[in-house]
Amino acid sequence: MNFLSVYTKDEEILSIGRGKIPLYQDTDAEKILYICSLGQQISASKHSHRMAILRELAAYLSANCGEIFSVQIVPPDWIHIELTDPTLAWWLHNLTVDSSRLESMKEEMRRWGDGENNILLSPPCPLPPDSSFLRNKEKSFFTIQYAHARCCSLLRLANQEGLIQLTDNDAGIQCFLSAQRIPWLNSDQTLRFHQLEEIRLIHQLVKMVDELVISNFSSSVNWEKAALKLSQAFESFWCHCRIWGEVTIKSLELAQARLGLLIATQLVLRAVLEMKLGVFAPIEL
Repeated sequence: MNFLSVYTKDEEILSIGRGKIPLYQDTDAEKILYICSLGQQISASKHSHRMAILRELAAYLSANCGEIFSVQIVPPDWIHIELTDPTLAWWLHNLTVDSSRLESMKEEMRRWGDGENNILLSPPCPLPPDSSFLRNKEKSFFTIQYAHARCCSLLRLANQEGLIQLTDNDAGIQCFLSAQRIPWLNSDQTLRFHQLEEIRLIHQLVKMVDELVISNFSSSVNWEKAALKLSQAFESFWCHCRIWGEVTIKSLELAQARLGLLIATQLVLRAVLEMKLGVFAPIEL
């Protein structure tokens, strides 16, 4: 919210800009939407002008950031910020081709790993002796590990068949990255994805990366549950969104974009498995 200092001289709004505005991702899995409320940030003396203030803020955001996100005011005091398709494509590109956004996560992996194999054998905290708890924990971890290994095997197959060119970015860490620009957008600059399972997978990826890179989230995240949700979103995507066969013949770009989602899923699952859950991220089972 640093832009507020250049937007207005109103001390009420400047005080908002100097503070932290709560922003959270909406649970609507059909769109990438963030929501914030300025109601508690605006003093009682200004509440009669609350909607006017919100409309002016929305107008400023739309005028200066309209290519990045769309803004909508929802009474009584909500601002809805929805990422545009080009913004999501840029984010996915950075995640799957330009690895700069994952550098901090990879550095953490290197510190946790044991060198060449980067295998973590111990969980980050002691587990209770309850045998049923241990069985459930092992089952959850296996489900997440299986999803990671499945992504790896599918990507290796796609690379072998020439559907996408992959590169192993680190000698000690098996992180698949695309060696080519993935065609996320159609000619009309909209995402190629139209099936609900595709959007739900992107929704979970955005949520997980937010939680990984924003320290305010990390302490309160149930990483096992979050990784299971991502794994389940991947399984649903894989069951309903074909890549091989007719798709590669009729729309190679769509197949490559879907493979890009597999790259993103593999990278994020690996980060959570090794950084947060303290277990091995297998590339095959």
